This record gives sequence, structure tokens and C-alpha cells, in this order.
Amino acid sequence: MIHFCLAHTAYHLHCWLPRSHQLRLQVTVFLFGITTLAVQFYVLLRPRSSRYCSQPLLTNLVANIIFTFFTIGFTVLLPQMDPVPLALKRVFSVFGVGSFGEGVCTVVLTVLATDCEDTTPELYYLSVLLAVGSLVSTALFSGLGLIWLAGVTCPRPDAKPTV
Repeated sequence: MIHFCLAHTAYHLHCWLPRSHQLRLQVTVFLFGITTLAVQFYVLLRPRSSRYCSQPLLTNLVANIIFTFFTIGFTVLLPQMDPVPLALKRVFSVFGVGSFGEGVCTVVLTVLATDCEDTTPELYYLSVLLAVGSLVSTALFSGLGLIWLAGVTCPRPDAKPTV
């Protein structure tokens, strides 16, 4: 869920910031994504990462790299389109579901791969970092979703209707 969280947060920050700061935010997010990709490729290309591990952490890292490419694409594409077309919103929602599934897989594989800490330490610690990021972003979006749901189902008496 970390990939969806980053793209979603970048989009909303872009909408809230004044025009003079939007380009800076886009460049910062793009550089953050490139740095993240560099770290992931560094770990992927390490000779120690191809050693035996009881769980497919290397395959999971490749999936995370693919999701990172999509994240960079969405963070560049979404702010450029105003308003965002319905088809792109749907694709972004599917990306969110896929990102959630990838986060669940990352957490499960990392929890089951404690023996990989000795054989593939860089891969294991990157997997731990990605798993923690996925858990934190999932908790954040779950909380935001509950707040949104409460606002829709139980509106304040003085609020204007949103639907």
C-alpha cells in the first residue's frame, strides 16, 4: 500500500499547494522515486541477494520495483491532468488494490523469512523496510477511510450535503 499512499499523497499535496510550489514538490517526489529505485536496483544486483533464501524475497523485490515505476508514473501524470479523467481514476484505484496486495505479500514473506537475515541481509532488511512502510500506509489509509465513511454516513447537522 506504500506505493499507492505515496502517489495519492503527492497528488493531494500538489492540489493543496500554491502554484509557485507545485513544481518543487513534483521534482522532489520524482527525485525521491528515482532514489528509491536506485536503492532497490542496488540490492537486486548485489551478488549476495541471489543466495538461497527460504522465501521468494528477490521476486517480491522485483514486484516492488515494478510498482515503484508505476508510482513515479502516477506522481508525474496525475498532477498534469486537471480534471483527472474517470478512466485514469479507475486505473489508479486498481493500482491501489494491487499495491495493497503487494504490501500484504511483502509483510507475509518478510515475517516468514527470518532465516534470510543471515544469507541475504541487504535483501532481508530492505524487505523489512518495505513491510513496515506498507503496514504504516495501510493503517493511515484505513484511518482516513473510516473518517471519510463516518463523514458520509453520519453528517453533522450543520453541514451541507456532499452527495
